[in-house]
Amino acid sequence: MRAPAALALLREPNYRRLWAASAVSWLGDRMVGVALAFAVLSITKSPSALGLVLTARMAPVVAFLLVGGVIADRLPRRALMVTADLARLATQGAMAALLIAGVAEVWMLAALAAAGGVATAFFTPAAMGLMPAVVDPERLKDANALRGMALSAGEVSGPLLAGVLVAGPGPGWALAVDAGTFGVSALFLVRLRLPAHASSAAEPFLAQLREGWAEVRSRRWLSALIVNVSLINLTWGAFGVLGPLVADRELGGAAAWSYVVGALGAGTVAGGLVVLRLRAERPLLVSATVALLFTLPLAGLAAGASTALVVGLTFLGGVALMIGNTLWDTTLQRHVPDAMLSRVTSYAEVGALAAAPVGYAIWGPVGGAVGIAPALWLAFGAQVAATLGMLAIRDVRELRASPRAPA
Repeated sequence: MRAPAALALLREPNYRRLWAASAVSWLGDRMVGVALAFAVLSITKSPSALGLVLTARMAPVVAFLLVGGVIADRLPRRALMVTADLARLATQGAMAALLIAGVAEVWMLAALAAAGGVATAFFTPAAMGLMPAVVDPERLKDANALRGMALSAGEVSGPLLAGVLVAGPGPGWALAVDAGTFGVSALFLVRLRLPAHASSAAEPFLAQLREGWAEVRSRRWLSALIVNVSLINLTWGAFGVLGPLVADRELGGAAAWSYVVGALGAGTVAGGLVVLRLRAERPLLVSATVALLFTLPLAGLAAGASTALVVGLTFLGGVALMIGNTLWDTTLQRHVPDAMLSRVTSYAEVGALAAAPVGYAIWGPVGGAVGIAPALWLAFGAQVAATLGMLAIRDVRELRASPRAPA
């Protein structure tokens, strides 16, 4: 499907509402990091307090994702997403009210942030499972690409909007606007017209959890991809931790690093345009091959490349990231049975999210022990090895775009 034809999906009311809900909800998610950080700093300058609140927000996401996956396969996914949005409207709104009234304390923000994290853990697997109910199988790739481009826009604009509001009326008002985005998302979702949800609520919870894991293990390409994404997130921590140090010492400081980070976001937008025109009969082969481009930013930093070259390599990495994520989501939605889709998604998300903080924790000490450039080369080599290992798996190379028989 050519890009202009793919854009016709936005004229379909059901998809347009889901797309808009995803876009505005993600905008709110991306605002939280900046708004919440400065909300804590408006109370205390303690780094420990800030770490406590940010950890309180992220830890429940990892802890409850598997639970959210099971529940999303049991209950109507739209209702679960609306409930999660309303819960985040309440938690962010409560934070905003406490801050604006001048009575907020750190423990209050931590508790509310944790409650919002739980809601996110239920929203994410339900959102992945809902897409096949809205879009025909042959149009899933384009639907995911358009959604991915909207999320990329939120990735850039969310922190910027939060920063403007924090600098202006204050962090309380930034969180108030953030809360409003979740209310708007819920309004779009309640207007969806969907087929009846096939529930499996009669089965015990732990049995459903085991079924989801069995589904992951039964498909070699699926377990390989989850491991690969986890390893990539583990090694990508070197980019986030050591990259700013390289920028400060060799590239010209914070301004240069902002160009590099901005190039990643711009690359994801460009990748969305590429994937709209892409016809991939073997999507995982394409995804894994393109993933080699995602290693290039690490190589550029390790090699002491110029700012312009690192920006260009990071742009290519963003293109690869969008293509890979879109083909990965589409493959899951086409090949995993609908009754299992949210559970399988939750296992994949846990693997990805759990590895990221470990990556952020280890690369600073590694860089201190062996040097910044050797540590970046080590991360680059590990990422290349993980991707080549995935390409060595026959099921990854040969999986077709559509299943041989309907699930």
